[in-house]
Amino acid sequence: MRASEGTFLFKGLWFANMDTLTTVDPANVHYIMSANFMNFPKGPKFKEMFDVLGNGIFNADLDMWKVQRKMTRALITHHEFYKFLVKTSRDKVEKGLIPVIDHICNKGCVVDLQDLFQRFTFDTTCILVTGYDPGCVSIDFPDVPFSKAMDDAEEAILFLQRWLRIGEEKKMINAQEVLDYTIDKYISKKREDLKEGDDLKESEEGFDLLTFYLKDEKSLGVKCDDKFLRDNILNLMIAGRDTTSSALTWFIWLVSTNPQVEKKIRDEINFVIPNEEVKKFRLFNVQELNKLVYLHGALCDSLRLYPPVPFQHKEPLEEDILPSGHKVHPKLKIMFSLYAMGRMESIWGKDCLEFKPERWISERGTIKHEPSYKFLAFNAGPRTCLGKEVAFTQMKAVAAAIIHNYQVELVKGHIVEPNASIILYMRHGFKVRINKRRWNFQFRLGIVEESEEARKRNDHVHQRFHKCLVKTNVHKVENGMIPVLEFVAKESRVFDLQDVFKRLTFDTTCMLLTGFDPNS
Repeated sequence: MRASEGTFLFKGLWFANMDTLTTVDPANVHYIMSANFMNFPKGPKFKEMFDVLGNGIFNADLDMWKVQRKMTRALITHHEFYKFLVKTSRDKVEKGLIPVIDHICNKGCVVDLQDLFQRFTFDTTCILVTGYDPGCVSIDFPDVPFSKAMDDAEEAILFLQRWLRIGEEKKMINAQEVLDYTIDKYISKKREDLKEGDDLKESEEGFDLLTFYLKDEKSLGVKCDDKFLRDNILNLMIAGRDTTSSALTWFIWLVSTNPQVEKKIRDEINFVIPNEEVKKFRLFNVQELNKLVYLHGALCDSLRLYPPVPFQHKEPLEEDILPSGHKVHPKLKIMFSLYAMGRMESIWGKDCLEFKPERWISERGTIKHEPSYKFLAFNAGPRTCLGKEVAFTQMKAVAAAIIHNYQVELVKGHIVEPNASIILYMRHGFKVRINKRRWNFQFRLGIVEESEEARKRNDHVHQRFHKCLVKTNVHKVENGMIPVLEFVAKESRVFDLQDVFKRLTFDTTCMLLTGFDPNS
């Protein structure tokens, strides 16, 4: 791409209509995504390739896309949905993710963190979109047909199996049947719940997308039949599960392999929370998460290096000339690689391959916003991702909880490399060992207890023990070691200082543990 100055034309077989223009030129990207957006839809080939998504927001173009986007924006910007998002994210971290991680720590076993993050984001997205929890995050790592069907559909899409007929079209058909059946079940259940008035609790806690569509159908001005609901649910499920789990996977890997970044994130967390909670297990509320500027910058730089959706696809409606001078026509496919753009020296400087959160922080200590045509992780122009804040809320909640409370260590010899996919996953998963940070030890029981009652008891014990520790050490130095040293100095004797220190620590330790002084 450097040799071609950022734009390259691939000439395919003349009868296959596979000519593709690949560009990483920010000027071209800005022109396609923003300046002349209406001339560059995703195109019919994209819709054919992704037909499992139906007429949802990711397949939709032009007028249909405008309607879909207007409706999705109305939901995501609604105060009640945001309230539901915050509660769902917090609850799933506290009651789903943390118990599983604690179980893994206690067993000392290896876990595929990529799989765990997929399960977490699948559950949270399903709750946010349908209001129902599939229970994918569990210590027994259950098989969930809905999630498996999404994986199979994505795999089939990747290899263009519906076009090339290479023998696995049946996998796509089976996957689509499972997706349709499961979503239909959610829709029917929601209609019944709303009919019986079971949405009262939801209204207090906020509401999900499906409830919003069914209750506000008239004001939205769209007929929310089962096909419409199915397509939108599936589109948002795939978006919410895959992109966020991919982002979290690469982020935790980068942090765990860059200890200087991890330390700065932990220092920032410790600065934000009360001093007395620095060395305690805790989760974080939205107000605290919004203060974590360095963490936000670290997430942005991880997304720059490893964008969840590594490429974009467009097809011009009419002939046009890009800022680079390249002519395009309706039969030409245009691709741009987000993965390549995030690693280009001409865009990000000589340190473009470094994981460097500081590049996102201004001199005033606030987040530095880069142009969307330069940083495309959340798309650009009119198609900018509506779920950006949803994603950051979830990513920060998970990242802060893990970094503050646990240590993640990559399994020795495990190979980390990107997989060729429509979503940028790790090819071999993310195999790690997780350990609790060592600050919650309970002296009397000799074990780690994590309950709220145990933590309060530990706080009280710790304060009393600390007083005893200070008093014992001061007393033994003043009345034990100093008199001995003065006597030795006065007599000008040679003595074994190591022996004196052993005696001192023996006495103080014995006093702290038993309350008695052996006077050794």
